Amino acid sequence: MFKRLAVLLVPLAAALALAPTALSAGGRYTFVGGNAVERSQVVQALNASSFPWDIIPGTIVVHVEPRPISEATPGAVWLDNSLLDSGDFSWGVIQHEFAHQVDFALLDPGTRLQLGALLGGVSWWNDGIHDHGSFASERFASEIAWAYWPSTDNCLRPASANDEAGHVPPALFRAALVALLPQATPAPAYEVTRQSAPAVTRAHAAKKLRKTAKKPRKTA
Repeated sequence: MFKRLAVLLVPLAAALALAPTALSAGGRYTFVGGNAVERSQVVQALNASSFPWDIIPGTIVVHVEPRPISEATPGAVWLDNSLLDSGDFSWGVIQHEFAHQVDFALLDPGTRLQLGALLGGVSWWNDGIHDHGSFASERFASEIAWAYWPSTDNCLRPASANDEAGHVPPALFRAALVALLPQATPAPAYEVTRQSAPAVTRAHAAKKLRKTAKKPRKTA
């Protein structure tokens, strides 16, 4: 698997150097629930990332409501409103859940096998038994969130190689993904308006995020 990726990465560097400059596309989605400020966090989060979200086919339905964890199923994303109230702290999670849509719609067993060899994990799909970060699908989503928005403010910024987004360096992950999925070529992100919530709100969101990371869940 790694040899094939290595072969693909060689011409990739030249291809990226010649790629036309364009702003990243924020994707197609519609909302159910949430107020204007909470919905704006979704818009800002996707625009801050250099991932071209428009490559996801169809329109994603974004549900904003009180819930213990944020999650995704094919064609839909559920986001906890109290997390969105934390402002830009929520952006990494939003990107993570939208990254699952990339997996659902654009990957196939072959590409998942190759990416799984790079990302590691007990399996690709969540079995509802092991911890959230044990699965390649979750590492894949977190790697997209971190590799395409490598900001110090990203709540998914890895502290070590053991974190979900820490298994593969951002540049290597982007190159490997584009080698398998050329339309995932990064583009310059839009200018975004940063909004930081009060410290107590961010602390509450961080606590919920830590619980999510330890809780098994199914996304497909």
